[in-house]
Amino acid sequence: MKRHIDHIEGAHYERGYVYNFHYHLIWVTKYRNEVFVTPELVQEMKDILLHIARISDVAIETMEVMPDHVHLLISFKPKYAPTDIVKNFKGASARLFFQGHPEIKEKLMWGGKLWSNSYYMSTLGNMSKDVVERYIQNQYKKEEKECRKQPDSSRG
Repeated sequence: MKRHIDHIEGAHYERGYVYNFHYHLIWVTKYRNEVFVTPELVQEMKDILLHIARISDVAIETMEVMPDHVHLLISFKPKYAPTDIVKNFKGASARLFFQGHPEIKEKLMWGGKLWSNSYYMSTLGNMSKDVVERYIQNQYKKEEKECRKQPDSSRG
């Protein structure tokens, strides 16, 4: 008998695993200097971040570049470590941005760093903690219902 598998809305199905999580990632410029002060600079950083995401197998779901910080809502495969994703975004974006704007590096960024060392990251899902707790607590009840629906094949 083929096992019925419910598909989870919004989940990503890969060979051998299913995932559905999202990260809210925030990082700031060094010394909170306001770097992205024109629409052109904002768009350039957005384009850089989209490029990094594309080559890193990361989905950017929502993004905003503010004068002194960046917000990303991202999702990526569980085989990648969140810290590696952060390092990749921050390191590559600084390198690419400064290639086009050496004058900003010299004028605004003491020490030549675009980003502060720190960042904030939190996980999100489509389900709240309460929903997941109820789901786990009700597993046996769900299994019992399924068993009652199926005919007993041991009887002749």
